[in-house]
Amino acid sequence: MKARLASASRAQLVRWMGIEDANTAGFVHGGIVMKMCDEVAGLSALKHSRLRVVTAGMDRMTFLVPIHVGELVTFSASVNAVWRTSMEVGVRVTAEFPREGVEHHTNTAYLTMVAVDERGRPMAVPPLIVETPDEERREREAQLRRRNRLAEREEILTHRGGPTADSGGSETLG
Repeated sequence: MKARLASASRAQLVRWMGIEDANTAGFVHGGIVMKMCDEVAGLSALKHSRLRVVTAGMDRMTFLVPIHVGELVTFSASVNAVWRTSMEVGVRVTAEFPREGVEHHTNTAYLTMVAVDERGRPMAVPPLIVETPDEERREREAQLRRRNRLAEREEILTHRGGPTADSGGSETLG
């Protein structure tokens, strides 16, 4: 399987936020932002793997500042790291009032996407080639987040009495 450049996985969605996107506080609803992050992460993972992908998890979603109705919001994603069947995709969200043209960073998200076949079984994905210092940093940080996720899972399972205690042999933590 031929490795692919991280830069080739870049994907972007742009949406003008309207009144239908507002929550009761008058800002754009966090769920709308999360949905758009999931969509652009899926596009990025699809571009890298060229396979059907599903969301396995959202490791982190940071809300820095509210997004206002009437702002033009840009969701930018790229694959940060690749493992056997999964990929971490980083998403950066920026917003601007089009007439002012001043862009501000509103959100960051990290999603794990898994490539699957037509029956939903995980499939191997191509290795990732990182070229720039930013891509190298993103890959290092993605590896750290993965180690932390796996360590946390192991600790939770240990406290539950092992993978079979409470889950019927399943490795899910729900």
